[in-house]
Amino acid sequence: MSYDHKVIEKRWQKYWAKHNTFNTHDDPNQPNFYALDMFPYPSGQGLHVGHPEGYTATDIISRMKRAQGFNVLHPMGWDAFGLPAEQYALDTGNDPAEFTKKNIETFKRQINSLGFSYDWNREINTTDPEYYKWTQWIFEQMYEKGLAYEAEVPVNWVPELGTVISNEEVIDGKSERGGYDVVRKPMRQWMLKITAYADRLLDDLEEVDWPENIKEMQRNWIGRSIGANVTFKIANREETFTVFTTRPDTLFGATYAVMAPELGLVQEITTPEHKAAVDAYIEEAAKKSELNRTDLAKEKTGVFTGAYAINPVNGKEIPIWIADYVLSSYGTGAIMAVPAHDERDYEFAKTFGLEIVPVLAGGDVENEAFTGDGEHINSDFLNGLNKQDGIDNMVAWLEEHNCGKKEVSYRLRDWLFSRQRYWGEPIPVIHWEDGTTGLVPDYELPLVLPKTENIQPSGTGESPLANIDEWVNVVDPKTGMKGRRETNTMPQWAGSSWYFLRFIDPHNKETLADFEKLERWMPVDLYIGGAEHAVLHLLYARFWHKFLYDIGVVPTKEPFQKLYNQGMILGQSYRDSRGALVPTNMVEKRDGGWFNVETGEELEEGPAKMSKSLKNVINPDDVIQKYGADTLRTYEMFMGPLDAAIPWSESGLEGSRKFLDRVWRLIVDQDGKMRDHITTFNDGKLTKVYNQTVKKVTEDIENLHFNTAISQLMVFVNEAYKVDALTYEYIEGFVQLLAPIAPHLGEELWQILGHEESISYVAWPVYDEAALVENEIEVILQVNGKVRSKAIVPIDLAKEEMEKIAMADELIQRNIDGKTVRKVIVVPNKLVNIVAN
Repeated sequence: MSYDHKVIEKRWQKYWAKHNTFNTHDDPNQPNFYALDMFPYPSGQGLHVGHPEGYTATDIISRMKRAQGFNVLHPMGWDAFGLPAEQYALDTGNDPAEFTKKNIETFKRQINSLGFSYDWNREINTTDPEYYKWTQWIFEQMYEKGLAYEAEVPVNWVPELGTVISNEEVIDGKSERGGYDVVRKPMRQWMLKITAYADRLLDDLEEVDWPENIKEMQRNWIGRSIGANVTFKIANREETFTVFTTRPDTLFGATYAVMAPELGLVQEITTPEHKAAVDAYIEEAAKKSELNRTDLAKEKTGVFTGAYAINPVNGKEIPIWIADYVLSSYGTGAIMAVPAHDERDYEFAKTFGLEIVPVLAGGDVENEAFTGDGEHINSDFLNGLNKQDGIDNMVAWLEEHNCGKKEVSYRLRDWLFSRQRYWGEPIPVIHWEDGTTGLVPDYELPLVLPKTENIQPSGTGESPLANIDEWVNVVDPKTGMKGRRETNTMPQWAGSSWYFLRFIDPHNKETLADFEKLERWMPVDLYIGGAEHAVLHLLYARFWHKFLYDIGVVPTKEPFQKLYNQGMILGQSYRDSRGALVPTNMVEKRDGGWFNVETGEELEEGPAKMSKSLKNVINPDDVIQKYGADTLRTYEMFMGPLDAAIPWSESGLEGSRKFLDRVWRLIVDQDGKMRDHITTFNDGKLTKVYNQTVKKVTEDIENLHFNTAISQLMVFVNEAYKVDALTYEYIEGFVQLLAPIAPHLGEELWQILGHEESISYVAWPVYDEAALVENEIEVILQVNGKVRSKAIVPIDLAKEEMEKIAMADELIQRNIDGKTVRKVIVVPNKLVNIVAN
């Protein structure tokens, strides 16, 4: 007998919506718990089965916390601005606003069909002017504090997208969105000074409960280095330049300097005979992304400028080169090269025949760079010193001679905050004809994105907004001065950098959120989402939050106390002999194998990331239709550890459905009523396993170990099928434990057990510690040292009693029949060995 998931799930979804079951309670006498999912970008494809994994986890926790008496804030909204929606609109001819609205409707329908307990009264949408009014307000506060500024900077320009993207959005030299080529070029851009928060972003990672790998990714991205700035004079010229180095003690080994091709000083110092080669090299370097120039660069290239620098510590003239492995956006845009002790510098020096001078003892620089530690040599006053003493002495010398000082440098760059696209928050800035820049007044916010049919990128560096004259051109009503609105829009990360605050007070028209409410709910207790956001959303959100803390808008230094990254649900994939993936619609099964329908080649089956191109995406709508939402939820939580990457399995799905059907049959008879063998009588047979189940399921859910929680529920069901009578109290408790995982079934069973109210706020079961105490133990029964039987006996049973039990055992009697018992050896709590012949 199977339950009808279609009827049951629709019934309870309607009930929850009608009764606002999951509206957030704000009882000051109860503790608060804020469970948050990384809100989704509502794509045109809708949800796939990977989305519900994290959502189910937060939902289970939220449901348990409500039952434990917590006020639970569990909201959902839409991160709907940005490149993906606009690119899709350009490809299809849809209006991005209408397209986004339809996508949200699809996402919301799918999410509700999965039975998630979101408080929909707090739903937010980053494209709603009432929301982005406050995104613009935060930008204005940053502008007034000097943290938002314009600069001519080398940027990652993507011609195919017609926009600039941030360093974090460049993956292996291509744009994260679309995989297009990235070109470096200087452009006027809005920047946010995230570098002002570098130390705090680094140090405060110690205060949060996050996966160590995410913390490490942020530490590496921020990249704090302690060293020294060294100033070099340019021979026969007035100009100087500065380099940052973590090893100032190796300055005696600096035999050449290298500048980034785009550094402004390069054009000034290049000699006439080298100008053509330098210009050509600069042009070529501009076509490469930062990653292509550094991590992906196979060969070292460079050009001599004809100019020389003077090494400050020994007065030697050293040649100045340009090379694309040096970036103007990192450090000072120039380096001192010590080829004897740096592999990259060594390779460059060998390629171009530059001098190599060892300054650390050890190694053979004729053959390779020596990158280990050793005493200083060829270094005048540093000779014989170790590394740290050498650094300290050189820094002191540089400071004494006014040609350097101790310095802390960061890999982190300021956040490039403008995009040359239509579908984003307008930046609330006006450029006046007298050359000044001003903010749109507070009372005029939100500055609403104007409607237009022409959203094609201009390709000139300005967004499509530049084409809307009536919006762009403004006149100051007080002075009559003419101005132009900023036409760049904010990046897709803007709205997600503070949304978790708005959920706390989503309808407030006076401020982004009431401070007292923020005090009650922040920081977020549990934040679940993908690890791919480590140096994008998570870093940006921490930066904005710290800024808002500094200006007194929020009460906490960090936004997310506990972070958890769910794993990936993998789809089926098929590879040919070259390792190339073949779409599933090009695959057929025959003769026990998988074959390419076009070529006939046998393919290797295995898991891979779900993708549209491989046609291996599983739509949750199909799963819900066939098996039910509770089955999908149970299966995804039972697949394995929440943070593991695990392949999707149809048979696993069927197994989860069979388990839920077993639960149904255990409790419900053929007429849909509670079975007669559920009674108030308690014979004690399930007491121990029930209390073990309450304890383990509670602890496992708390620790996000959902797979082992479900295993324990299965243990209880197995034991329950072995007894004649089921104690009503235990079945009630079991249904409560199951309900967060399979909420529709939980509600239905709760009603069948005779309750009229929803199970959602019924007090969570508690276990009896005394019932968990082990008072029995299994002992081995042997004859002549060989195991013949086993027995369950009370712990610490007397030797005489253990002997009696052994002698009375049927299998033992059979083995000693006709023999004389010579001796009985009893080891308490372990074994009885009967010696007989």
